[in-house]
Amino acid sequence: MASLIENGDNPGMIQLFNVGKTYSREQAALADINLQIEKGEFVYLTGPSGAGKSTLLKLICCAERPSRGQILMDGRNITRLGTRYIPYLRRNLGIVFQDFKLLNRRTVFENVAFPLEVQGRRRIEIGKKVYQCLQQVGLEHRLHHYPLQLSGGEQQRVAVARALVGDPLVLLADEPTGNLDPDVTLDIMEQFKAANARGTTIIMATHDRGLIWQFPRRVITLEGGRLVGDHVP
Repeated sequence: MASLIENGDNPGMIQLFNVGKTYSREQAALADINLQIEKGEFVYLTGPSGAGKSTLLKLICCAERPSRGQILMDGRNITRLGTRYIPYLRRNLGIVFQDFKLLNRRTVFENVAFPLEVQGRRRIEIGKKVYQCLQQVGLEHRLHHYPLQLSGGEQQRVAVARALVGDPLVLLADEPTGNLDPDVTLDIMEQFKAANARGTTIIMATHDRGLIWQFPRRVITLEGGRLVGDHVP
């Protein structure tokens, strides 16, 4: 995996082989997950609370390590990735966490700009991209505010803007529309569709069956930590 990062290659296809994650002896969060997601796919993760959706996303972005099995990006095993290389991997990822993980001491603008700063983009490019992305989520008028001055729905939109601003190769989204009203939800889904059309692989965890019906894509269903369904409507 070091060569992947050092040579500047990009993750594309995602493969999971017999992946399991156990937090306690009583119950496995994930068990025997075998899954392949092609580069450029848009995939929903569904299932009841506690099914393992968030855990699966955390394993893909190396926020946690699997207890067993392998996760490959472009054929390289990221489960063996050294800690110092994980930030380089994440430069290719956009992540919308369920609890947003915004930086409370940074403004909305600074939060969204952060991924571009890490990538070493020029200041003028950062300013243009951040403002454009905030416009797309309807928050350009809030760019100088701090996260704690925003509603939960506004914070969620900032998290979405931050995840999309760097044109990531892979977008991992954990219930990204959960706190949003229907109109804003549709706007966010249109942004995801546009990113996917540009080549971003999207894996989105959601409970919203209506959303899946309205924007049909491949659906992967988890239950009790196991993969119980995989189909395209």
